[in-house]
Amino acid sequence: MSDKNHLYLVDGSSYIFRAYHRLPPLTNPNGVPVGAVYGYTTMLWKLAKDLHDADGPTHLAVILDHSSQSFRNEIYDQYKANRPDPPEDLVPQFPLIRDATRAFSLPCIETEGFEADDLIASYTEAAVAAGWDVTIVSSDKDLMQLVREPEGGPQVDMLDTMKSVRMGVEAVHEKFGVGPELVGDILALMGDSVDNVPGVRGVGPKTATKLIVEYGDLEKVLAGAETMKKSKLRDNLIEHAEMARLSRILVDLKRDCPLPDPLDALKLAAIPPAPLKAFLDEHGFRSLSAKLDSGVAPGGPATLPRDAKAAAAALDAAPSTPSLPPMPAIDRAAYECVTSLDALDRWIAEARAAHVVAIDTETASLDSVTGELVGVSLATAPGRACYIPLGHGGTDMFAERPEQIAMTDAIARLGALFADDAVLKVGHNLKYDIGVLAQHGLTIAPYDDSLLMSFALDAGKHGHGLDELAKLHLDHVCLSFKDVCGTGKSQISFAEVPLPRATEYAAEDADVALRLWRLLKLRLPLEGGTRIYEMVDRPLAALVETMERAGIMVNRDYLAKLSADFAGEMQRIEADIHAEAGQPFTIGSPKQLGEILFDKMGLKGGRKGKSGVWSTDQNELERLERDGVPIARKVLEWRQLAKLKSTYTDALQQQINAKTGRVHTSYSLVGAQTGRLSSTDPNLQNIPIRSEVGRQIRDAFIAAPGHMLLAADYSQIELRLAAHMADVPELKAAFAKGEDIHAATAIELFGEVNRDTRAKAKTVNFSILYGISRWGLAGRLEVTPDEAQALISRYFERFPGISNYITETLERVRERGYTETLFGRKTWFPRIKSPNQTERQGSERAAINAPIQGTSADLIKRAMARMPGALAAAGLGEVKMLLQVHDELVFEAPEEKIAAASDVIRGVMMNAGQPLLDLSVPLDVEIGTGPSWGEAH
Repeated sequence: MSDKNHLYLVDGSSYIFRAYHRLPPLTNPNGVPVGAVYGYTTMLWKLAKDLHDADGPTHLAVILDHSSQSFRNEIYDQYKANRPDPPEDLVPQFPLIRDATRAFSLPCIETEGFEADDLIASYTEAAVAAGWDVTIVSSDKDLMQLVREPEGGPQVDMLDTMKSVRMGVEAVHEKFGVGPELVGDILALMGDSVDNVPGVRGVGPKTATKLIVEYGDLEKVLAGAETMKKSKLRDNLIEHAEMARLSRILVDLKRDCPLPDPLDALKLAAIPPAPLKAFLDEHGFRSLSAKLDSGVAPGGPATLPRDAKAAAAALDAAPSTPSLPPMPAIDRAAYECVTSLDALDRWIAEARAAHVVAIDTETASLDSVTGELVGVSLATAPGRACYIPLGHGGTDMFAERPEQIAMTDAIARLGALFADDAVLKVGHNLKYDIGVLAQHGLTIAPYDDSLLMSFALDAGKHGHGLDELAKLHLDHVCLSFKDVCGTGKSQISFAEVPLPRATEYAAEDADVALRLWRLLKLRLPLEGGTRIYEMVDRPLAALVETMERAGIMVNRDYLAKLSADFAGEMQRIEADIHAEAGQPFTIGSPKQLGEILFDKMGLKGGRKGKSGVWSTDQNELERLERDGVPIARKVLEWRQLAKLKSTYTDALQQQINAKTGRVHTSYSLVGAQTGRLSSTDPNLQNIPIRSEVGRQIRDAFIAAPGHMLLAADYSQIELRLAAHMADVPELKAAFAKGEDIHAATAIELFGEVNRDTRAKAKTVNFSILYGISRWGLAGRLEVTPDEAQALISRYFERFPGISNYITETLERVRERGYTETLFGRKTWFPRIKSPNQTERQGSERAAINAPIQGTSADLIKRAMARMPGALAAAGLGEVKMLLQVHDELVFEAPEEKIAAASDVIRGVMMNAGQPLLDLSVPLDVEIGTGPSWGEAH
């Protein structure tokens, strides 16, 4: 090994997402998601081993992003704005990934306000200045700006561990056509849709390279645009020159960040096995732990202390509960591909003899409303599964189709089986399969859904996807979709997958679903999950699918007009803002806006971030608005319109189904751990509820000709449930008398009712139920934290039942690990005792509200399940339930049936708890009707 120091900088943030997407979801013995943690740990293990075996580093550090925000957001508020929030099951894994790094006894470095790339750049420059070589373990194109190979001087290269490829200056030239010193100019011209770096419209990688090679650098390209031939490119370069310069700032790496740890502190030593062993055992990573036991360590031979080995042996010997029913090992080679009617009849007979069959469908797309059926899989017992291909063949009309049963023949036979009352149908996320088969007139009944069983038992512990549960309960890794269909440009549709491989994938899903059903069915009565599953969740699968398939009409012309109106209003506001400022500027740039507000206009009270840029966030603008600054109010209005236009009025037009002419939202039955439904494409929960703009957007949802929309909304249901569950006499009496609950609270808190005290009382009422802190309430009421605390204390004095409820709820959840609704729904909180204060307090706030919000969700689900039967019994079968949003149900009914439907719907919703639940407060249902959702809401 050379005597020269060689620093390796590991881009840990890229490792995290690579790890997350490489492996199926996993959980540790405590139910915490650890799939990404396990993948990250194995990747770090392999890296350490490979570097130990080779001429590796003398110094090493893992660099992580501290958060999604950095100084670049102060320069440009849309930076990384398009990035979705990290997956829900990944968020709790971030602190564990830091723990994993430290378990390897490696430096784990992050700094608030700076991205991992900036720290990597700063450490690189410091190491090069000290005469060290540097290797950056990453494939991030932005980091290619740091590569260098000076003759006789320190070298900087990159290592892509996924491809086992080292990248130097030549590799940079191959990718960009220029040297590392001009990579930033290329990136500034082409922009980056992932990070929302604007660049120049219409300029891609090839055009950017051509321009830089021809002119020399970014500024020379922009200066030379005026002399170019007339073209769209010339116009775009001139029009977007400032955006290109802004982009150059955004893509530039900050190379002088303060170094949290000095270079010498990054010296690499042998990895002590004891901390690593403890971490692996804590999270159930037994294969890696066994490697360590056998003396195979990532950084060389390992010697474990005796007590660590004894602890590992005890862990392995501990029995798992509940015990799994005996089942044969999963053997994909044993699955049958059914291509004849005789074989299909044999499997149907076997299903009828077993009185249970697991089913799964394969389609050409993920849309259950319009996705074409490709095949059906069945399983009659663990290990006994088949796949029935129905729509396989190439996309080319001349492509050869494999032998398979005719769709009409298979549907006729399977339809009789799926509707047979004597055969229980089992599936995982059956809502989807019900929708696919409904296109062919098939009905599935009776049924059990292992997805909903898992949710009834373990909500909050882990995810409930088939692959995750297979690994958790069966210790089996399922074939993934990308295993059989590929990814990217080479991805094929499932209809093109060869039948042997398709059979392995599809039949495995049915086999695994049946095995999970056998286990979870045993757990339901033992763990108190039967009532919530049978009486609340299970009936919703078929019902919600019917709502999704029905969809709702949307007025495209109205949306287009609304988008145009918003655009026009934005232009008007923009002109006003420029007039107030005395000059034009980019309103979406926080840097430019800050300079206008605090440098040019001289407004007082501004604050600067670490990068020296004025803050212009929501809080700052609202402060200025309260101080009577007109431009601040106008900027807030402009920002709101910009968001609503892109999120709703533009997007909704694209979500109208071409086949049905309606919008078909997709509901998740397990999307919120408290039991609430969640929706996507479009996400109806995020439409503003009480604003005028929200009403305008709801106006776009309309009834079919000759029909009206009816919106039925539980009034203040969470406050009513809190009054019952916390036993608050004052609130119960007010609800019983039909009084204004917020006015009643205002009298208790302030001694009088007026517009101001009622508004404050309303804020306090809802905030307390969400476990709000004194600082949170202070922000909402615009008072000091001490004043907010005084209000909270007074609230608890006047309503001691609420205080007792919060205390008792937290005591129970700390003791048992879960909360319960009035119907017995459990919500687990694995981080309720976390040593991390932020995680612990977040769990506590959620736990306070979970029994109330969960009971509310249970009630509206019970109302939904009873609604079709009640309407049909009243001769109102034409009335269709279309949407469910929070505490509201939306129906479409013939105009002449509206009055009768209102009476039935109100009665079902008010009595949804019966006979399981007698509430000490009445449930109130507000009903509105109209040609649009906005008028009915």
